[in-house]
Amino acid sequence: MSVFAGLLDDAAVFPPGLKPLPEAVPAHARHLRSRYADMVGPLVLAAPALDGLGALLDGPLDLAVTAPAGPAQLPGMMTAAAGLPVRLQGLEVAAPEGMSAAEFFGALAPAGEVPVFVEIPRDERRAEFIATCAETGRQAKFRTGGVRADLYPDEAELAAAIRAVVAAGVPFKATAGLHHAIRNTDPETGFEQHGFLNLLLATAAAMSGAGDAELVAVLAERDGGKIAAGVSTVDGSVRERFRSFGTCSVNEPVTELAALGLVPAELAEEEGETA
Repeated sequence: MSVFAGLLDDAAVFPPGLKPLPEAVPAHARHLRSRYADMVGPLVLAAPALDGLGALLDGPLDLAVTAPAGPAQLPGMMTAAAGLPVRLQGLEVAAPEGMSAAEFFGALAPAGEVPVFVEIPRDERRAEFIATCAETGRQAKFRTGGVRADLYPDEAELAAAIRAVVAAGVPFKATAGLHHAIRNTDPETGFEQHGFLNLLLATAAAMSGAGDAELVAVLAERDGGKIAAGVSTVDGSVRERFRSFGTCSVNEPVTELAALGLVPAELAEEEGETA
């Protein structure tokens, strides 16, 4: 796998983009016809959106579906998807507050053979959830931001989470807050935002045996040239662990990667969302 292949899950309908579903579906199709198509992963929708999806499709669609309310949503999701021309690439399931790992993983059976990404809770359950992912062949999902500052894990928390899943051999994806390639401070909200390339490089470092302090430094680095230089030396094996991340604008990460010299400049000249 190349370093950027399928890295960008199309989460256009989620905040802050909030693209209406009737616009998001054709926009996704345009991404898949673009010159950067091999960088684009599935369209990501929340479970309730499946009810309105069928009328918008004129062919098969690769889809990832989120279950923010937890495993109780899985039977309805699977039934709804079975009636649609979609290929389920993943189910992203949140862990309700207070639900134990045993109860949570025991409730995943309706997913069948579809890959499940378990949203790892940010509390004392984290270690047990990661260990159970390793035991059961499930994958992890980390929430790296959101609409409030407290939804952003700091560098130390995220570094520990990355090192834990890499050590356990658990692949993961990330969602929310990765609006730019490089670590930054959002000028409108003041939120400290992780960079998706920082996350990629930190994963590679963890795979090479780096400890928490080194991972924290990589996640905190704001020098785009330094991060890009590091990423340019990483091979596709890093994607065996860091599978993808959700972005509400596929074009923006493509543009930033081009600006950093990591993908051809002509990829950024193609406006897949608006063409």
